[in-house]
Amino acid sequence: MKDFSLALVFIAIGFMCFSCKQESTLQCELEVNEAFPFFIPEDKPNGMLSTAVKRNYESYEHIRPEQTELYSQFRYTELKGFDYNGGDGTITRRDPSKVVFENGKYYVWYTGRKTSVRSVGMSRAKLANDTIPSSDWDLADIWYATSEDGFTWTEQGIAVPRPPKPNPGWRSVTTTDILKWKGRYYLYFQAFMEASGLRGDFCPVSVAYADSPDGPWTHSNKIVIPNGPDGSWDQFSIHDPYPLVHDGKIYLYYKGDFDKRPELKPSKIRMQGLAIAEDPLGPFVKHPLNPVINSGHETTLFPFKEGVAAIVQRDGQEHNTIQYAKDWVNFEIAAISELLPVAAGPFVPDAFTDTKNGKGITWGLSHFINAGGNWNHTILTRFDCDLSQEVDDQEMKRHYYQYSPEFYYTHELSSKQKKRIQLETKKLKSINYQN
Repeated sequence: MKDFSLALVFIAIGFMCFSCKQESTLQCELEVNEAFPFFIPEDKPNGMLSTAVKRNYESYEHIRPEQTELYSQFRYTELKGFDYNGGDGTITRRDPSKVVFENGKYYVWYTGRKTSVRSVGMSRAKLANDTIPSSDWDLADIWYATSEDGFTWTEQGIAVPRPPKPNPGWRSVTTTDILKWKGRYYLYFQAFMEASGLRGDFCPVSVAYADSPDGPWTHSNKIVIPNGPDGSWDQFSIHDPYPLVHDGKIYLYYKGDFDKRPELKPSKIRMQGLAIAEDPLGPFVKHPLNPVINSGHETTLFPFKEGVAAIVQRDGQEHNTIQYAKDWVNFEIAAISELLPVAAGPFVPDAFTDTKNGKGITWGLSHFINAGGNWNHTILTRFDCDLSQEVDDQEMKRHYYQYSPEFYYTHELSSKQKKRIQLETKKLKSINYQN
């Protein structure tokens, strides 16, 4: 009887182990795995880790965002010195270039439009003509301003006007960025040859050059970054040209709009490409891995350590991230943040030095669209941050902003959404009544 009882015990133990393996292997493993420590170790601990915790160690520079050099919050300051005609939409300033320091002062270039009427909107582009703009950036020239301190600016006038038809940019020259190369200055820009909205927002990139940041600027009257072939991701739009100097060459990043699907909002995908040249006037060779960033709208880049960092805001799977590519091509997410600057043009002291140890950025200019609730009114603003090796501003490293209830209530339901909810409630009441 004793032997029989022992046999039953062994059978029970064996059945329990078998059941554990078959039905709850994880539970068995959990019983032998050590608890995750209260003080998080700098090095990845041994034993089992969840995918999320492993990612903390394997995908990011540090386990805490405030210890990450490429993590920052962003602060904004209203600029002085710019008049917007009461915000009626007849004057716009947007898409600032990188800020440079020359002749003892800061310089910035930007899309400037001063028209007698505000834009009619891209959906009504057929109403546009030589004096009526379709979009906020239609019928624009490239203007510039200077500043002694980065907060108060003096507008100096038009730097690069629209060239005569049929040269690239005759309709509008916009979204410029600056390059300094061997003592000469180059402004790359979107060169529109039709009103935005007639077919889309189609344009290539052209360039003007000068021996001084104050000009005079000479149009090259040539397309330096052409649209891609039919069927390619950048066949229609080459936007936001952004030049940096790396490895003795000009690395020019740009945005493409593609995969337009009217049933989706936004209807297009935006990604970033790269074109490389040994001369500012080209030829530029597009990188075979394009697009090199899978998200972003007006993406901002700057040398950081041996690689390049990118502020990727607005569109795409990885918007609201700061990314890094050690080889200047293959980008990885370094940090996730909020209130990222839109169309940022930072002050990048080593943008053109071919540095092998980029210092990073702490401020620049960006823009606000929908200023004062008017979609035809875009203004320039200043942003500050800590994306620098040389600064340790812990106020910029906080994890989140506190928004007021009033801010949230500005994001209210649409009338269409309210109607849908009312119908859903009515349907539930009807079912409840029938039961």
